[in-house]
Amino acid sequence: MPRPLPTLPSDFVWGVSSSAYQIEGATTADGRGPSVWDTFAARPGAVRDGHTAETACDHYQRWPQDVALLSGLGVDAYRFSIAWPRVLPAGGGPVNPAGLDFYDRLTDALLAAGITPLPTLYHWDLPQALETTPDGAPGGWLLRDTAHRFAEYAAVVAARLGDRVRDWITLNEPFVHMVFGYALGNHAPGHALMLDALPAAHHQLLGHGLAAAALREAGGRVLVANNCTPVSAATDAPADRAAADAYDALHNRLFNDPLLLGRYPDLTAYGVTGDLGGAVRDGDLAVISAPLDGLGINYYNPTVVRAPEVGSPLPFEEAPQPGVARTAFDWPVVPEALRDLLLGLTRTYGDALPPLTVTENGCSYPGTDDPERIAFLDGHVRAVAEAVAAGADVRGYFVWTLTDNFEWAEGYHQRFGLVHVDHATQERTPKASYHWYRDLVAAHRGRRT
Repeated sequence: MPRPLPTLPSDFVWGVSSSAYQIEGATTADGRGPSVWDTFAARPGAVRDGHTAETACDHYQRWPQDVALLSGLGVDAYRFSIAWPRVLPAGGGPVNPAGLDFYDRLTDALLAAGITPLPTLYHWDLPQALETTPDGAPGGWLLRDTAHRFAEYAAVVAARLGDRVRDWITLNEPFVHMVFGYALGNHAPGHALMLDALPAAHHQLLGHGLAAAALREAGGRVLVANNCTPVSAATDAPADRAAADAYDALHNRLFNDPLLLGRYPDLTAYGVTGDLGGAVRDGDLAVISAPLDGLGINYYNPTVVRAPEVGSPLPFEEAPQPGVARTAFDWPVVPEALRDLLLGLTRTYGDALPPLTVTENGCSYPGTDDPERIAFLDGHVRAVAEAVAAGADVRGYFVWTLTDNFEWAEGYHQRFGLVHVDHATQERTPKASYHWYRDLVAAHRGRRT
């Protein structure tokens, strides 16, 4: 017997998510400027097996085929990102009309197919021109000026698409971008600055606040997509509980507290003061904490931490999670942790929390007959339904992702798509999970009538 359909509100939004750099290819076509990821991927050893996104899924040319796949799924909405270097090749200054034309066509095609467009303005592909500084020092989001350039970019895009796009996501996973791109160096732009990367957190959030004002002037509603993880201590020992609190402050609260409460969390465990190394100026937090219309939650797995070894530069270390199934990316599979995360946010932020949307959730598994992905998605959708039943205001769920794509430093070795892509031929083949998700959406839609 099939499991009963999870109970969710009749207006619950079903979607899928993607990002420009991971699918578009055409990295030098039609006036697009270089991004930090183009530069990073060209470094020997930066990306597994030297893979690049020069072609990726060739979505820039094959977007009508991908819109048809979305239409076949029957989803309500499609979250995609807009490539900043395709619109403003130098990060600011002259607009590239061909870049805006591409997103104009995509938006119209989605609407014609009955699919609501949900654009993300920044999914890590910063124009290289904003990273390059005259003295060769690290730039990009370490510089306050980048936040202002981001607001200008947001205004340009909103002026073109705002007559058809209602909801916008400003940033995708600023925590991951700061840590991997600026603190550890295993993502673009490839800086290993450790705690000196914290200004990149503040400047991303300031960029969000400035961009949000521009989007609202154009009549838009504004969300942020934060990567969140429920954090637990490996044991009840005070040192392990303190490590869990420290990690939660860095991963979750560093980006949620300023947005929702107008203040940064206590980071004294890291030896950091509230001004994040002088990055925070008077009035910044008021800009950052302007009320959101929604908060996107990207969830993949929980985190268990313990006290670090003596001499560690950080006040925590990750602990193993034995006895838990793992994806092909070696990420633990714990669906109930998504329920706990959504309910935890609801308790922590109360009336300050806007409606939630799960803007990314997915897993990497090989093959087109992918029962593990179906089980993963089924478990997580049911976790969302349990959270809603317990009082969490969750408005939608977006699978990561439509097509197998360029998975950042992993290149093409991880397959998150509902659709298999042969990256040599670009042939698209819907997987079993594509058909499962299509049937889930259709069954839920049947409840609306």
